[in-house]
Amino acid sequence: MTESRIYDIVMMGHLSKDINVYEGVERQVTGGAVVYSSAAAVRSGARVLAVTKCSEADRPELAVITGCGAELLSFDSPRTTSIRNVYHTADQEKRTVTLISRAAPFTVDELPDVQTSIVHLAGLFVGELPDELITVAATKASVALDVQGVLRTEENGSLLFRDWASKAAHLPNITYLKTDAAEAKIMTGTDDRDRAAEILSDLGAREVMITHNAEVIVRAEGRVHRAPLNPRNLSGRTGRGDTCFAAYLARRLHDDIPESLRFAAALVSLKMETPGVFTGTVEDVRRRMRETQ
Repeated sequence: MTESRIYDIVMMGHLSKDINVYEGVERQVTGGAVVYSSAAAVRSGARVLAVTKCSEADRPELAVITGCGAELLSFDSPRTTSIRNVYHTADQEKRTVTLISRAAPFTVDELPDVQTSIVHLAGLFVGELPDELITVAATKASVALDVQGVLRTEENGSLLFRDWASKAAHLPNITYLKTDAAEAKIMTGTDDRDRAAEILSDLGAREVMITHNAEVIVRAEGRVHRAPLNPRNLSGRTGRGDTCFAAYLARRLHDDIPESLRFAAALVSLKMETPGVFTGTVEDVRRRMRETQ
């Protein structure tokens, strides 16, 4: 990485050594929002700088980021974040999440001094990325936020969702906000995804994405746009939201909201059919878009 380099997206978040358990089968994968997001954005055409933390012993795990074509800025940490996900339903919407270990939190000083269009704060739990980063990043670029990083709180080893106390103060600095249906209810009190998106927009976020197992919606400028998900299986369900949001961000650099949303929905539908990060091409995504018109 060079200080003069220009990026489309800077992504910050912990790499995670994930343990996923589904139907009694345990699989260990290198995950974390920054991993899934980097792969999806790069393979959607964006120039990405991924900023992460892990222990010296786990530095080989970073190859999943550089292998997708993203540039990497990695800070050392005494430990690497590790999360155990136990899925309880066939659609993988219900899960128990346990934090096994956590890397050191980021500081404002670790936000790289580079030129970028978007700073994406791709956190896994509260305390990983301080709220102050939103304020500072907003002076440099458009800010994208996955609310997982401000809602998911460690309590006795479990990761549980609690509302973001300072959302009213920080949402006006967010250009792109991503939440899933359950997180949206926690933040707004409603199961109605369209209404939840409206509430979050009224609080100041300019483009609000809400993911669901059947569709993805984006509310912006008083209008809700929607695109269906059509995966042929769910073997790659982990990382769905991260992948969808990052693909959307990458396409929004050049395309309008409806086109970017359709692209992101098609890409994440493909990703959900194979475990791990998205490894396809733009043409693969275009083909799926044509097949499902």
